[in-house]
Formats: sequence, structure tokens, C-alpha cells
Amino acid sequence: MAAAAGSESGVASAAAARSESGVASGAAVVSEAGAAVGAPGGLPVTLRSAQRALSDQSTRALAQAVAVDALAQSTETGGAAPALAASRLAAAKRDLVVDVRSATAGWARGVAYIEAPSVEHAAPQGWLFVARHVGGRWVTGLEGDQEFAGLVATSPLVPAAERGTLKAFAEKKATATNGTLAATGLLLPWMPDYYMTMSGGPHAWDGGSGPWSSLDFAGGNASGIVRSSGSGTATSMCGAGGGWTRVIHPNGFSTDYYHMHSTTYYNGTAVGRSAYLGVIGVDVCAGGAASGAHVHWGLRTYDAAMNGQYTNLHGRGIGGWTFYHGTAQYGGYATRLGVTAYPGHAIYNRLS
Repeated sequence: MAAAAGSESGVASAAAARSESGVASGAAVVSEAGAAVGAPGGLPVTLRSAQRALSDQSTRALAQAVAVDALAQSTETGGAAPALAASRLAAAKRDLVVDVRSATAGWARGVAYIEAPSVEHAAPQGWLFVARHVGGRWVTGLEGDQEFAGLVATSPLVPAAERGTLKAFAEKKATATNGTLAATGLLLPWMPDYYMTMSGGPHAWDGGSGPWSSLDFAGGNASGIVRSSGSGTATSMCGAGGGWTRVIHPNGFSTDYYHMHSTTYYNGTAVGRSAYLGVIGVDVCAGGAASGAHVHWGLRTYDAAMNGQYTNLHGRGIGGWTFYHGTAQYGGYATRLGVTAYPGHAIYNRLS
């Protein structure tokens, strides 16, 4: 979302912080480890940044601009003024994290996310971002808004191969065709021709009221190893050692994988189909809770208005199975060649 002036909705103090001249006294002061130690006049943001191309002042201004956009995109906080939404998160001891992964003169890219509440079935919300410094302020594009594709197309921080994948993802809408949903072209998140147990059927990514986009898998004969559902570019959303990875595929979908341990660190890295991501676990690097080792897998796409979001699984083909919603979250079932699998059943991952 492009930077904008403040409005009566309460953006004024945050918008002012977008310009480099307005951040020195207002933005959160943070350590390299990412601990916010104060935010008088600005949004409380946990800033992580290992890059050295930008000044501290400019990096803080960038964090404020990205934070405003993240709060606007969040399904939880999007209806509230940024200052109010951020203060509610802080009161609940939930971090709003901006992780600046790389930067050069006038450009930056990274990850932003909002920690989930520390309860089971809750999950974080996160976005890749690309930003450009124009006219004394940062203009940001978060994965899921219309500005993202435009900034990806011109940023020197996005290599050509990754640019092609991200641009293709942003320009393709996975919509219904002739009343039915086309196959996704994706595998389930482990090695083909092995199985895991579907421990949770279709449900919302955050266990709440959003699209039923997600599945839980555990056990099986794949040694618990989680693999990419398709080729694309992978990003470790929590940074090195964290258990949340997103893979953006060039066919209009992206996939999320949460609660893993022994993960490989990716930062916009090209990966092939079935690339190693991690092992099922109980990691909660971005909040939430997990009572048993599993992978929480979610499907995302763009809608016709170019808004990135989690998408319903009902009628979608993945790993040779077609998934259907049940009457309640975590229920539902999958079918393949006349076989029906319910939660608690083993499912083999098939190429076709």
C-alpha cells in the first residue's frame, strides 16, 4: 500500500513517522535482537534488522510504514485505526514484528507478521514486503496488496528468477471454472507416495472465522519430514530457526507451513517441488500453541480484486485428493478414486 497522509481515523501519528524527519523521536527504539524498548508517539513495533545499508532513522521510518500497512491488511485489526490496533496487540503481549532482511539505496525488503494469541489453533498473520523510499518517505507494498507486484517488478533487491515467480503469482487468480475448482497442481506437504495422518480437516488458518484454508498432518511413514507442496520461492517467516515457512508458487497459489522444527532457512530462495522445509513439531515462533507434533498447512491465493488471502479448500485438488468442508472446522473429508478419508485416517500423497 502506498504511503499516505494521516486521516481522522487515527493514522496521523503513524503517517508522520513515515518521513525520516518525523521518526527520530517517535519510532520504537529497538535492539538488533528485536526487543522494542519504547515507542513514544509511534506504533509499538518490534524491529529486526541485520542490514547496514540504511541509517537507523530510515530503518525505523520503514518499520513504521510497514506496520501501518500490516495492521490495515490484518483480518483481525484492519477495521481499527493503526494506533489503537497496535496498542491492543501490545496490551495482549503480542508483537508486531518488522524484519528488514535486505536493503540498498532507496529500497528494502523483508517480512512483517503479527503474533498469534498463545492459545491452541491460533496462528499468526504475515506478509512479505518490498518498499521504496520516494519523496522523503517509504512507499510499501505487502504481499496481498496491489502495490506489491509493482514494486517487485522494479526492485533491485528481487533477483530475476524470484521476480518472475512473484509476478506470476500476483497476476494469476485461482478462481472457479465452469462451476468447479480446478486442481491446484500442488502436492500435500511430504514426499510423494508416502503417507501422513490427517489430524485436522479443513479449518481457518487462525482457527477463527476466516476461510477454511488449512489442514493438520502428523505421523505416517514419511519420518515427519515436511516438504514443499510445489516449486517456487521460499521464505522463513520467523527468521533462522523458526518453524514457519511460506512458499510462493508461480501458479497463483502460496502455501504456509507452521509448527516445524529443524527447519532450513530460506530468504526468497528458489526451491523445487518436495524441497525439504523441516520436521513436524510444536514450534510457536510467531505465537499460538501446539499440543502435539504436526504441521499446520495453509493455502493462499489472490482474489479477483488482487487481494492476497487464505482460500477455502472445498472442492480443491491437492496431492491427488479432493478436499471438502464438513459441518464444523477440523471435520470434513477428502476423496480419491472412490475412497473417502476423514480426520484420523492416513492419506497417501499422490502426483495425480
